[in-house]
Amino acid sequence: MNGLLLDARQRAMLADMGVRLWLPTTPPLVAQATAPVAELASAPAPEAVATKLPPPAAPSAAVAPASDDDCPAWPDDFGDGSVSSYADLPPQADEGSSPAPVRPAVAAAPPAVRRAAPAAAPALVLQPRPAGLDQMDWPALQAAVAGCQACGLCQGRTQPVFGVGSTRADWLVVGEAPGEQEDLRGEPFVGPSGQLLDNMLKAIALSRHAGSEATPVTSVYIANVIKCRPPGNRNPQPAEVAQCEPYLARQVALLRPKIILALGRFAVQSLLKTSEPIGKLRGRVHHYEGVPVIVSYHPAYLLRNLPDKAKAWADLCLALDVASGAAT
Repeated sequence: MNGLLLDARQRAMLADMGVRLWLPTTPPLVAQATAPVAELASAPAPEAVATKLPPPAAPSAAVAPASDDDCPAWPDDFGDGSVSSYADLPPQADEGSSPAPVRPAVAAAPPAVRRAAPAAAPALVLQPRPAGLDQMDWPALQAAVAGCQACGLCQGRTQPVFGVGSTRADWLVVGEAPGEQEDLRGEPFVGPSGQLLDNMLKAIALSRHAGSEATPVTSVYIANVIKCRPPGNRNPQPAEVAQCEPYLARQVALLRPKIILALGRFAVQSLLKTSEPIGKLRGRVHHYEGVPVIVSYHPAYLLRNLPDKAKAWADLCLALDVASGAAT
């Protein structure tokens, strides 16, 4: 190795002795390090081996979907998509050699049980009305109400509540049924709800108290649909309302008012024969036996729902316009 590092004088001496030297162009260590790299660089690139793969099989139309979301749309003529009809789907077309997928068997749901239509409400069996009711005057009608025993309400009443006010009044206010205080005093709309009603009527110059200066324009007659108090102030039953309605109808016929103000759900339902809520009936002019009817909330309801007093006031103003002929 050291011979490779001879100077010029030593190489000349060896040449005279007939010794020939081979000198590499790069140092030995660098040549050894770079030889493998050079060999790799000069080596021919390996030829790519082409591997022939079998051609892909033709897709079959019978491949099962990956999820339920990919299932075909439910046919319109196969019910509403219930599980019980799932096995009735028509098979998909088979264009290849693969068999059509077999859907898992689904147990059929039990047959739907049709509910029987609700039975019609039984017809109300009413007790006979007093003879000649449609011909009675005010005293005879009040006596008939006092002696009425057509329904069970008469058994728990203190006294019937016939009505109060001028029998020449242009206004008729109709309530629902007497409460405890009304039953004791025999007058409709007493207590806090009665005080509120009186204040509302006073605001439009009306009063239930017929004095020497009272006129039909400024007077009000007040009556209830039900003349006897239901036990515990419960809602009146349909049979009780139907049994008592002829008395109210005769009161309307005798009074011949120019306007009726119906207060509360049962008063509205009895006069208008409707089950619509008061909120949908307000703001319109209805009619009972040719008499205009304005619908509004019961004073007892207004005491529990103070914001609706503004709506009741609007109803009073509408009734006032109708009674004066400004609206029909």
